[in-house]
Amino acid sequence: MLFPTLEFFGFFVVVLLLAHALRFHVEARKLMLIAASYVFYAGWNWHFCFLLAGSSLWSYGAGRLLGAVAGARARAWILRAAIGGHLLLLGTFKYFDFFVGSANEFLHSVGFGYELPFVEIILPVGISFFTFHGISYVMDVARGDVPVCRRLPDMLLYMSFFPQLVAGPIVRASFFLPQIGQDTVEPIAIGPPILLILGGLFKKVVIANYVATNLVDPVFFDPDSFPFADLLFAVYGYAVQIYCDFSAYSDIAIGLAGLLGYYFPPNFNQPYRAQSLREFWRRWHISLSSWLRDYLYKPIGGSRGSRWFTARNLMISMVLGGLWHGAAWKFVAWGALHGIALTVEHFVAPNGWARSRLGKVLAIIVVFHVVCLGWIFFRADSFADAVYYLGDLAKFGGGISQLSPLTLLLVALGMGLNFVPLRWVIRTFHGMMTWPEWLVGSLAGVGIVVVNSLGPDGVAPFIYFQF
Repeated sequence: MLFPTLEFFGFFVVVLLLAHALRFHVEARKLMLIAASYVFYAGWNWHFCFLLAGSSLWSYGAGRLLGAVAGARARAWILRAAIGGHLLLLGTFKYFDFFVGSANEFLHSVGFGYELPFVEIILPVGISFFTFHGISYVMDVARGDVPVCRRLPDMLLYMSFFPQLVAGPIVRASFFLPQIGQDTVEPIAIGPPILLILGGLFKKVVIANYVATNLVDPVFFDPDSFPFADLLFAVYGYAVQIYCDFSAYSDIAIGLAGLLGYYFPPNFNQPYRAQSLREFWRRWHISLSSWLRDYLYKPIGGSRGSRWFTARNLMISMVLGGLWHGAAWKFVAWGALHGIALTVEHFVAPNGWARSRLGKVLAIIVVFHVVCLGWIFFRADSFADAVYYLGDLAKFGGGISQLSPLTLLLVALGMGLNFVPLRWVIRTFHGMMTWPEWLVGSLAGVGIVVVNSLGPDGVAPFIYFQF
């Protein structure tokens, strides 16, 4: 089920009504949400519900063992086994065929005729996200940052909660489990969640889908047929598309969770106004970047050492972060590009680039274009296609542009969202908390109709569903 569809709207209305009816029966409400989450996940492939349940039980069992064992050495082995089990699951489904293909290419390059067989494993939607949830939980338990989850339903709901199941955000156990374990459901202010959902629908259905259909997809499909201006604006367009697409999913997920009584922290904070790559990663996909920082970068040493040691850790973290996005060399290149850029910043400008107002503007422009260079590898169908696209850009070819005024307007609008003063947004949220429910509901209905009428026909899946 995709969020911007009538099918999901009907599903969520039923879940919301049941959750309201069970608001004084917390355990029954919890079981209902677990069942609803598995129904939601079964909409893609019901067989993978067993995979999700197995991952949840593995995390739950590892946590209970960590809570029962006192010896440091035994706890370390339990933690390694727990993380290893999650990584084995992720590696088998997501990377097995990638490594087989890469091995076959190497064997051919050295003149070896034998090929390793492909298994063609179907990638379960959302496996990266619920695997990261499981790893963060067991690591937090081992560190003592979160108490052991002793109620199996709490763990099942944490791992499967449908708003964030298939594309995040990655919500920490220390943040979500206490909310699940509450004995009462707090009163829900529906205004802010509704505003998040409507804003997310607009970004996805109107901006992201239109820019993808009318600019990004045709240009990346056949770059030879377009002049330099269109090639360049397609890169800008993809920067807007992926931001509006993924931040839309995050906003809708946060809004849906809010309507059900759970609070999720923001996952995006106007990333294209960043004045450094470090700041960009503090603003972009915050739940993933903080996950990589706390569960990968810091455990391998972080910045505790020489500059070269820190640079090594930055490169490892970003390359693995790139590989997390997909089993392809283009994602490795994307991660490596960000790793190199972060390393350059670490050596050349450890305290930031900008000082004056003009310097800050120039820093935003430079950082944005470094990010856009990475987006070419991210969007292209393969590493070779990304290099080919860069070659076409370097030709500075002329010709008549095929850009429409509406496309340019939506690209500008998508970029403009990164520079709206946050005080305006906060003021709007606070104002909506006092609005009567009938008014918010009416505006939501009108907003959904307007967004659906403005968007193109059909609903494209969210980009991050493939990860």
